[in-house]
Amino acid sequence: MRLFLLCLVFVSQFSHANFDWSDFTTLLKQNIVSAEKSGIQTHLINYDAIGQDPKFTSLIERIAAFDPASLKNKEKLAFYINTYNIFAIKLVIDHKPKHSIRDIGTWFSPVWQKPAAMLNGKVISLDTIEHKILRKLKEPRIHFAIVCASLSCPDLRDEAYSAQQLEQQLDEQTRSFLANTSKGVSIKGETIFISKIFDWFTKDFAKDKKATSVLKFIAQYNMEAGRFNEYETLNYDWELNRQ
Repeated sequence: MRLFLLCLVFVSQFSHANFDWSDFTTLLKQNIVSAEKSGIQTHLINYDAIGQDPKFTSLIERIAAFDPASLKNKEKLAFYINTYNIFAIKLVIDHKPKHSIRDIGTWFSPVWQKPAAMLNGKVISLDTIEHKILRKLKEPRIHFAIVCASLSCPDLRDEAYSAQQLEQQLDEQTRSFLANTSKGVSIKGETIFISKIFDWFTKDFAKDKKATSVLKFIAQYNMEAGRFNEYETLNYDWELNRQ
C-alpha cells in the first residue's frame, strides 16, 4: 500500500503540478556567453557542456513524463517556450550538425518536422510546438523567445520562462531583439531593415498583413520605425549559435 501511494504521488507530480525549471535556468546561466560571431551580436551556447550535464538528461526525462493538459494561459505559454528551446538544444546535441541546425533535415524532411523528443509519452517536433500550440495562443512575442539554435534567432535567455515573470520576460526579449541592429532592426538613412521573422509570421504581428501594420508593432518598442511605410529584410544567418 505504501509503495502504491508513493507511485500515485510521483505520477501526480508529473501530471498536475507546474513544471520545475530550476535546472534549466542553472544550465543556461552556466553555458551562455554574449559575443559577436559572423558580425552578429548574439548569445552563444556551449552545447557540448549542456549535453554532458546530468541535469539536462533529467530535464528531458521529466518532460517526457509530464502531462501539460492542466496548464492554462501563462503557465502553458511558459511551458511550451521552454520545451521548444530545450528540444532545439537536444536536436543539436543529438545530431551534432557542423554548420546549421537545418543540416539535420533535408528539403523534403526539414529539421522542424523531425521528432525532437518525448512529451507526455509521445514524440513531438519543433514544428508541432511552434505552429500547432504556441502560435494558437495568440501571443506574437513568442517569436522573440523561442530560439532555433541560429545566429539570427533571438537570443536564448539565460533563465527559464515562468508564468509569474512571463510578461516582463517577453517584453525584455522583444525590446532586446528589436534593439539589436545586427539581426533585429537596423535603420540606414531612409530605409529600415527588419528581421525576416516579420515576413515569415506577418499575420501574427498584423492581421491585415500590411507593411505599415508590421512597422506599427515594431514602433511600440522602436519609435523611429513609425516614420516608415515599407521595409526591407535583413539577411538571416542560420549558422549555429555555438560557442
